[in-house]
Amino acid sequence: MQNVTRLFDFPYYQLNKLPLEKSLVTKYNGKWVATSTQEYVDKANAISRGLLHLGVQPNDKIAIISMTNRTEWNIMDIGVLQIGAQTVPIYPTISEEDYEYVLNHSEAKYCFVSCGEVLEKVLAISTKLKNLEDIFSFDQLDNCKNWGEVLEKGADNSNQEEVEKLKDRVKPEDLATLIYTSGTTGRPKGVMLSHDNIVSNVLSSETRVPFETGGSALSFLPVCHIFERMILYLYQYCGIEIHFAEGLDKISDNVKEVKPNVMTVVPRLLEKVYDAIIAKGALLTGVKKKLFFWAVDLGLKYEPYGKNGWWYEQQLALARKLIFSKWQEGLGGNLTVMVSGSAALQPRLARVFAAAGMPVMEGYGLTETSPVIAVNDERNKGWKIGTVGRIIDGVEVKIAQDGEILCKGPNVMLGYYKDPEKTAEVLTDGYFHTGDIGEVDADGFLRITDRKKEIFKTSGGKYVAPQLLENRFKQSRFIEQIMVVGEGEKMPAALIQPNFEFLHEWAKRHKVTVGENSDIVHNDKVIARIQEEVDLANEDFAKWEKVKQFRLTPDVWSVDSGHLTPTMKLRRKIVKEKYLDLYNDIYGH
Repeated sequence: MQNVTRLFDFPYYQLNKLPLEKSLVTKYNGKWVATSTQEYVDKANAISRGLLHLGVQPNDKIAIISMTNRTEWNIMDIGVLQIGAQTVPIYPTISEEDYEYVLNHSEAKYCFVSCGEVLEKVLAISTKLKNLEDIFSFDQLDNCKNWGEVLEKGADNSNQEEVEKLKDRVKPEDLATLIYTSGTTGRPKGVMLSHDNIVSNVLSSETRVPFETGGSALSFLPVCHIFERMILYLYQYCGIEIHFAEGLDKISDNVKEVKPNVMTVVPRLLEKVYDAIIAKGALLTGVKKKLFFWAVDLGLKYEPYGKNGWWYEQQLALARKLIFSKWQEGLGGNLTVMVSGSAALQPRLARVFAAAGMPVMEGYGLTETSPVIAVNDERNKGWKIGTVGRIIDGVEVKIAQDGEILCKGPNVMLGYYKDPEKTAEVLTDGYFHTGDIGEVDADGFLRITDRKKEIFKTSGGKYVAPQLLENRFKQSRFIEQIMVVGEGEKMPAALIQPNFEFLHEWAKRHKVTVGENSDIVHNDKVIARIQEEVDLANEDFAKWEKVKQFRLTPDVWSVDSGHLTPTMKLRRKIVKEKYLDLYNDIYGH
């Protein structure tokens, strides 16, 4: 078992090279339960045998829908792939209508769900599902078969020889998984990724991330998304213990229990962690408060590789000892690196976490590229704040005439499932059109400047890149979410979801009566205060880009309410529809 060429080779590679007592660790009823590498492989084989007893054939599709990342997900994944079948991971939070579409479009034969909440959604549409033969659950539920029944069917290992034959038949170029992208518009598209697409990406990324063998990771980003899934294979390859967080709401507890060396994050999460730390600092008084904000200011000026000179590094060492060491403790105390993806990371967050001794390596990619195209690496001068790093080995990037990033390599998808037209739209001569605008600098670092689809023109013919504006505005503690609008209008404007939690605190400190969230957004003092923040952010932009007006929205923008995709990107069309009255009010329609 020297080379890994298919996804199910990863656990065997680990078993051969670095078998772990705690390969996969999940918390059940308040207790962390570890699965060793040997058990992981044994259970995956039992699942393969059990699925064969259920009549699963090569190329059948098996859906997995889990509210949280957990050991069972990984065992199922390997068990399905070994027999030449394919997994269809589905976001648990999408609508029933999308569940129905994905399960029917993929022709899923069996569906494995995590819990009662997911089961209810599947049962609600079960009469409309054409191919689904049965549902199994990871949790013990009264109204659903348990996945343990499949393991039991596979307890008899008399058909292991058949599993081995099927394994041998799986080629690296074969389809491994269908990942339905949570499109910001229209129906989800089924991205077809082969074993080689993902394996090549894992192996090329491995040379870029300083993961220490024997370390531990905390996993909480949705594993149905290719970013976290690729990272889980990478952890397995590097011999890192994987602990699955109980959910987004429990991360701060889990981080302290697991004390991970590494985590993958999305910028939204780092923004929240940073805001919570700053809020705590604001409650300090006297010298303690002065010291805290001195350290933060110092952190915000951070440059890698000692570029700020000897005196800065002396001060930083002191700040790390007095202030930043407490930040580290809050995140478990052992964190040496975080890897960020899915959206643009604000440079100030990259600076301050690096100053605190927990550097964030920003990377870039898409589901269609399995996902990594480029990633920063602290070693060998491979890290530049404000970029997504250098392009990984084996992958080629070229910038089209209009600035669009095109990507070619073994990581580029096979195509969209049952959709040759959409596939032809994005793939030409082997190059995948990312829809992102960017540039490669003289040192080979890739910088993303905007989404091609999102750049708009005002009626005066000027181009506006909304993401750049939004990232700058979100640096304000008063602004939780923002969407810049103005396509075809005379000027840019914005819909803003205020940071209600912070506003209530602010109001208390300034003895302003604000009432409920629905009242806050009409409060003159609040509006005036946010106007100050808008004016400050506007200073960074050209005259035609400045946000001239804004309206505050009374709701918290969320995945469940449809404002955001599961990876926290704005669903621009839906946000605009929801607040069409506010939009019309801005432009006097």
